[in-house]
Amino acid sequence: MRSLWSRARDILSKAAPRAAVGRPEATRRATIAINSRMILVASSLAMPFTVLALVQGAMLPFVIATIGAAAGVLTLALSQRGQFERAAAGQAYAALLAGLLLTVADPAVADFGLAVAVLGPVHASLLARSPVKKRSWAILVAVVAFAMVSSYHVLAWPEAWGAQSMLVAAGVFVLVAAMVAFSAHRLNRVFEVYEKGQINAYKHLIEHVQDAVMRFSSDGTLLFTSRSSEKLFGCRRFELTGNGLVERIHLQDRPAYMTAFSQANADGRTRRVEIRMRRDTPDSSALAPNYVWVEASLSPVLDVEQPGERNEVVVLFRDITERRDHENEMKLARKLAEEASSAKSRFLATIGHELRTPLNAIVGFSEMMTSGVVGDLSPQHKEYATLIHQSGHHLIEVVKMLLDMSRLEAGKFELVTEAFAPESLVEPCLKMVDAMAREKSVRLMTEMPRSLPMLVADERACRQILLNLLTNAVKFSHEHSVVTLAMRRQGRHLAIVVTDHGIGMGEESLSHVGEAFFQAQDGLARRYEGTGLGLSIVKGLVELHDGTLHASSSPGEGTVMTVLLPINGPETIVEETGAVTPLHRDPVPQQMPPTMTTWHADERKRAL
Repeated sequence: MRSLWSRARDILSKAAPRAAVGRPEATRRATIAINSRMILVASSLAMPFTVLALVQGAMLPFVIATIGAAAGVLTLALSQRGQFERAAAGQAYAALLAGLLLTVADPAVADFGLAVAVLGPVHASLLARSPVKKRSWAILVAVVAFAMVSSYHVLAWPEAWGAQSMLVAAGVFVLVAAMVAFSAHRLNRVFEVYEKGQINAYKHLIEHVQDAVMRFSSDGTLLFTSRSSEKLFGCRRFELTGNGLVERIHLQDRPAYMTAFSQANADGRTRRVEIRMRRDTPDSSALAPNYVWVEASLSPVLDVEQPGERNEVVVLFRDITERRDHENEMKLARKLAEEASSAKSRFLATIGHELRTPLNAIVGFSEMMTSGVVGDLSPQHKEYATLIHQSGHHLIEVVKMLLDMSRLEAGKFELVTEAFAPESLVEPCLKMVDAMAREKSVRLMTEMPRSLPMLVADERACRQILLNLLTNAVKFSHEHSVVTLAMRRQGRHLAIVVTDHGIGMGEESLSHVGEAFFQAQDGLARRYEGTGLGLSIVKGLVELHDGTLHASSSPGEGTVMTVLLPINGPETIVEETGAVTPLHRDPVPQQMPPTMTTWHADERKRAL
């Protein structure tokens, strides 16, 4: 007998691995495994006595013990394989089967068998999932119905063994009841520990979170204040009760906070408001309080059982003083930059207008002197007058660019759009840069398709765009090189491409293309004259047309400037245009069936 008890103790000591405290699922699995061992141990201990009863003619005890042993072995194997749901179902079904046999064997309607059967679904409710629970209760209903309609014994229960059978039924009931009680106690204990751990974790989180956390009842009473509120407001927590919190809010911000709180309390929606709140510091006083900017996030605690009622509100207060200071600094810096830009534009416009009148007089009188209207001049004086005339023209061009740039920056450059043929811009612009090209022995070539769509744009602005691109290309080209002008349709846009084979630009310089007063070669030692406003004006005019400016270049290889202008004007009508073709970097213009036009120093040819 001692060895039998030792064996039973060894089996129970090999229970499933202990679950970590606070893990209900692991505890449930461990409890299922322990219950399997309890059934197996109890059946093993009762087996010798049931065999003896079987020899004496009582079959019921042996059947019950065999069912218990089989259920114990099977459910233990399932739990060891990780199939805990099937193991729990096996334990519940074994209890129902044992209860059914005992109910059939006992003629009374209410007996130990029915009690054992009732404990089966209870056990399933504790350890199994919903499908097993439903099936267990359905089987119990069938067992009860069968017990009520049964009026005779299916199994022979001789009167001489009535006491033994009663003892077996009581033993089965005690085993199943102990198993249910053990499961309930174990799960209840772990859930208590788990809930306590969760509460402690949440409490620790709230107490140590950086934001101040407060909880208000449905009538506005302060229920809880986190420890971090002491750091935020510079006071003890009890000082925030009653009207202590509201009195810390700036007078101008109290209506916004009270409105947000009332709305969150009534309609159950989260509100967020930025307010100023007083923070007590050693340097502050009642006459000179220290206010900080705080973001208050009000979240209602919804009660699903009482919808429509006022809700408790949890408020998180976050210090946003640094963010507000940064925003104010950014606003001030933006305002100063806008004022500086406006002052610069006004200065450019004023100085441009002031310079234009005397420059016109200088250019006019110098032209009269060189043309001989005021009399013949000596060769040296005529040379001086020519230099004065050329310099005056140069200054007039600079003033015109300054005025155009100031109008673009001020947003006062108005477009007058109309439909015109874009190829009509080519010859006038080439004539304007022809003299400049002859000085550097640069050939001007065009690549034009046989037909181009009508362009809806400001013709004067487009002429300025094309003239600035050609001037830049000629200026930065090497001697005896070629500058090519091409036009073609690019989806919904007209592409104007000017290609030169000059000094080119690096990647860093390309990133600054279109900025005012920028030149790739800057400083006092630069080789090329100019104000750096040409491409800036081009970019501004192109953007007014809702177009884009694209530059691709390599140092020493030349530059390709591409302008895309919407064919239908700034407000493009999609239905009247084709699909957009993506524009890629293309240093060499695409070969189309063009008609070539070469502009030399002394001759100009245009193919038909």
